[in-house]
Amino acid sequence: MKSNLKKIQALTFDVFGTVVDWRGSIIREMKLLAREKNITIDAAAFADGWRAGYQPAMQRVRSGDLPWMNIDALHRIILDDLLKKFSITGLTEDEKIHLNKVWHRLKPWSDTVRGLKRLKKKYIITTLSNGNVSLLTNMAKFGGLPWDCIISAELAKHYKPDPEAYQMAAALLDLRTDEVLMVAAHKSDLVAAQKTGNRAAFITRPLEYGADFKNDISREKSFDLHALDFNDLADQLGC
Repeated sequence: MKSNLKKIQALTFDVFGTVVDWRGSIIREMKLLAREKNITIDAAAFADGWRAGYQPAMQRVRSGDLPWMNIDALHRIILDDLLKKFSITGLTEDEKIHLNKVWHRLKPWSDTVRGLKRLKKKYIITTLSNGNVSLLTNMAKFGGLPWDCIISAELAKHYKPDPEAYQMAAALLDLRTDEVLMVAAHKSDLVAAQKTGNRAAFITRPLEYGADFKNDISREKSFDLHALDFNDLADQLGC
């Protein structure tokens, strides 16, 4: 382990894409819905469209176009638009609520649980996600994710990459920001975390957007660690 990381006390984790396979999970549920309802759905396009609406929806909150609302509420706005776009009709309100909560039922990557358990032996491990507290809690229960605690941008009323989200996480843990290692598969998340004083660990998730998508997993000199997965990260941190 690098000597400049010896002061690290806690690891904060991005969740969507870093910890869980959102795309594969949503594709599976959309295919199941298509069979149940006897309808045709391009499940991959639907999953990609749902995720594509994520950043623009959060920007509408930042700009004041929408009042503060949690990710479940934003996901529902995006979902309602997608159902119209894909001409999916006949869902009851209860079915729409269940479908919207697919984000609570995302499956972990194959290395996630074992890697987290190893890291947990040495460090505090917690989420730092734009997902709301109930979403992250239900996801942990569903996927067996062994978090020490759940921290959400919802608590700061600021979505990442706003600096308030990263600063809030360190404050809640009673740590300095340089005692926190942000772990993410998204470079923009890590760059924003570094601006607040966090250390940065990049995790490669080449299949986040599917096998046909060229995901940027190149090394960045400014990041403290570059790991293939959570077990590789645990190895590098001596866990």
